[in-house]
Amino acid sequence: MKLPASAIRCIEMWRLGFVATVTPGGRPNVSPKGTFLVVDDETIAFGEIRSPQTVANLTVNPELEVNFVDQFLRKGVRIRGRAAFLRPGTPAFDALLPRFEALFGDLTRRFNLIVTIPVDEARPLITPPYEDGATEDEMIALWKGRFAEMYP
Repeated sequence: MKLPASAIRCIEMWRLGFVATVTPGGRPNVSPKGTFLVVDDETIAFGEIRSPQTVANLTVNPELEVNFVDQFLRKGVRIRGRAAFLRPGTPAFDALLPRFEALFGDLTRRFNLIVTIPVDEARPLITPPYEDGATEDEMIALWKGRFAEMYP
């Protein structure tokens, strides 16, 4: 499935996705990953650094969902797909690594593998105030103010 332009913008702006997997025992597991990039208009990926539970879960069941949220707009995207692992030293890993290096620099030296996610489904996330008539400008102003209060 082709990613909407709004989803690509959100991912490229924030880079932080919340990855939901299921443990072999059937329990939900959500873990933030801050090394996302858009590989192409149908694939996203993240560099795995400290995610042994996520990797273990995906090894048993590669189905996952990733949520990205623009913290000021309070809009985002939920992406579903099946993870694939690219291991260091393989041609696919070596081909993709320079794109990560351009974004994350030396952090990429800590990558244990790259997880690619061909997009099966991409659905918008939106906060209820928009249903009540809030505009994007109003949401940005509101959340800029709240962030300024939290981090003066």
